[in-house]
Amino acid sequence: MLLLAATLTVLSNAMISPALPSIEADFADVPNADLLARLLLTAPSLVVALLAPLAGGAADRFGRIRQMLLGTLLFALAGTAGLWLEDLTSILASRLLLGVAVAMVMTAQSALIGDFYSGPVRARFMGYQMSAVNFSGFLFITLAGFLATLSWRAPFAIYGLAFLFVPLFWALLPKREIVPEKDAAPQAGEGLPGWQLMVGAISVLSGLTFVLFYVLPTQVPYYLAELGDPSPVSAGRVMASMMLCAGISAMVYGPARDALGRAGTPAAGMTVMALGFWLLHDAQSLRYLMLAAAVVGTGLGLVIPCFINIALGAAPPHRRGMASGVVTTSIFLGQFLSPVVSLPVIARFGYADAFAAASLLLLAMAASMLVLLRERPRALAREGG
Repeated sequence: MLLLAATLTVLSNAMISPALPSIEADFADVPNADLLARLLLTAPSLVVALLAPLAGGAADRFGRIRQMLLGTLLFALAGTAGLWLEDLTSILASRLLLGVAVAMVMTAQSALIGDFYSGPVRARFMGYQMSAVNFSGFLFITLAGFLATLSWRAPFAIYGLAFLFVPLFWALLPKREIVPEKDAAPQAGEGLPGWQLMVGAISVLSGLTFVLFYVLPTQVPYYLAELGDPSPVSAGRVMASMMLCAGISAMVYGPARDALGRAGTPAAGMTVMALGFWLLHDAQSLRYLMLAAAVVGTGLGLVIPCFINIALGAAPPHRRGMASGVVTTSIFLGQFLSPVVSLPVIARFGYADAFAAASLLLLAMAASMLVLLRERPRALAREGG
């Protein structure tokens, strides 16, 4: 059930990516329609960024399972609103409400992972979660690309799947909440001295990672149109290739972590992402774009499981919700800021130079991960990373 809940994260944003050019065209008379259309993709991220720490604290205080159930129901209601809302402003408002739901679900789900798993088992589970997110994303994005050829509203129907999740969660999740007390005995390798600093550093790096990564879903549909291929199906194929490879690489996150170490794993992943963006800067065809996106996804699958895993391993049990909330905030703030940052860069320098700059920044971040995690306590290493 926790893996199923994780799939809601990919539904929250990227699902409407193939429809963005059609949405912009339909609301062409609206001022700043180009920016507003892109913000439909990332608006939930802004709300998650603002509310995730509060949602994480609420999960610590009132219970994770109850919050996940309520958040999933709200997710279904807000997500499907794009099927019937008539103006761009109202759709944007519904996307903001969707962000509230995502904050509730993600922080509760991450805290439950910390409650149910520890050590190497948790590290493997984080890899499996990333695989579940990206394999489901591969299917949903492919479907969304075809639905977007019928109508830009059609992809919003996919959010209705969350209505089915609510009774499943109610029936199959434990009925008794697990809410660790502040004075509970700490588990091995948790509550590390200086854990707040580690969570903060990881949050900064995760946010920057998503500022760069989210250039793909927010800009590739427009880049394809510039290359003469405006089809939503093509944009869906590019995103699907990225998610498929991210899912495959995340499946081997556990063995990769054992082989490369807690510092080497995210550094290697960021280096592979850098290679993918360098390929993007030279891409002139759909096949080349799919290859480049696949390389980016391969690196992403090694990087993303590290962030939450390190935070959960460093924080004490009664602060897992808060720690996951802080990292979640950084991830979704990065998603929201991505089009705000990338649009001026692309307007000034073009797509190719923007992709090249992202590649160089990712290489610098890979080096910073080696420095950050090189001399951390052994207890953190046992928790993964």
